Amino acid sequence: MKKLLARSLLSLTALTFVASSGLAAPQGEPRVIDPGPPPADAIVLFDGKDLSQWKSDNGGGPAKWEVKDGAAIVNGTGGISTRQGFADCQLHIEWATPAEVKGEGQGRGNSGVFMQGRYEIQILDSFNNKTYYDGQAGAIYRQHAPLVNASRKPGEWQAYDVIYHAPRFDGTGKLLKPGTVTVLQNGVLIQDNAEIKGPTASDNPRYEAHPLKQPVALQDHGNPVRFRNIWIREL
Repeated sequence: MKKLLARSLLSLTALTFVASSGLAAPQGEPRVIDPGPPPADAIVLFDGKDLSQWKSDNGGGPAKWEVKDGAAIVNGTGGISTRQGFADCQLHIEWATPAEVKGEGQGRGNSGVFMQGRYEIQILDSFNNKTYYDGQAGAIYRQHAPLVNASRKPGEWQAYDVIYHAPRFDGTGKLLKPGTVTVLQNGVLIQDNAEIKGPTASDNPRYEAHPLKQPVALQDHGNPVRFRNIWIREL
C-alpha cells in the first residue's frame, strides 16, 4: 500500500511539474491508419468515375464537367464546388494543363483551387510561360508568388499537396487569426505556411467573416484543364 501511494504521489508530482513548467503533457497513442494513397481516413472527392461529390457553381445543380479516362475536364460550364464544407484540412489534387499549347501568360492552362471557396491557389501552365510572379502556378493568387517554379511540361500530370488552416473570427465577425497555407507541388515545397491576406479575388484583400466549413472549389477559366485523384483529410 505504501509503495502504491508513493508511486501515485510521484506521478502527481510529475504532472504538476509539467503543468507548472509549461511543457506539453504526454499525448495518447496516435491512431493507426493505412497511408494509402489515399489515406484510410481521407474523404475521396473524385476517384475518376463521377462528380457526385461536386455541384455546379451555376445554380448549384450537378457538376457538368466531362469525366473521361479517369479525369474531370473543364468544359466551359462554370466552376464546381464540393457538396461538403471543410475548414482545416490536408488536400491532395492532381491536375494537367493541355498538351497542346495555346495562348500565353494567364491565357494558358488557367484554373485554380479555392480553399473555402475564396482563397485561390493558382493553377497555370507555368512551363516556359512568363506572367506576373504572384499569378503563376502555385501562387496564392495576387498575394504570394511560389518559392520556386516546380512546373512540369504541358500535358503532364502534376500534384498539389496542401495543408490549410482556416481563418478564425469572433462572434462579432472580427478576425482573430488569418488563414495559412503550405503547398507542395510535385513534392517540392512552394508555399511555406504563407499567411493569406483575405479573399484572393480582390486587389485590396480584406477578410469578411464567414462560416467555418466552406466548400473547396475548382475554377473554370475557359481552358480544358484536367483533374484526377482528389482527396481531403479534415485536421
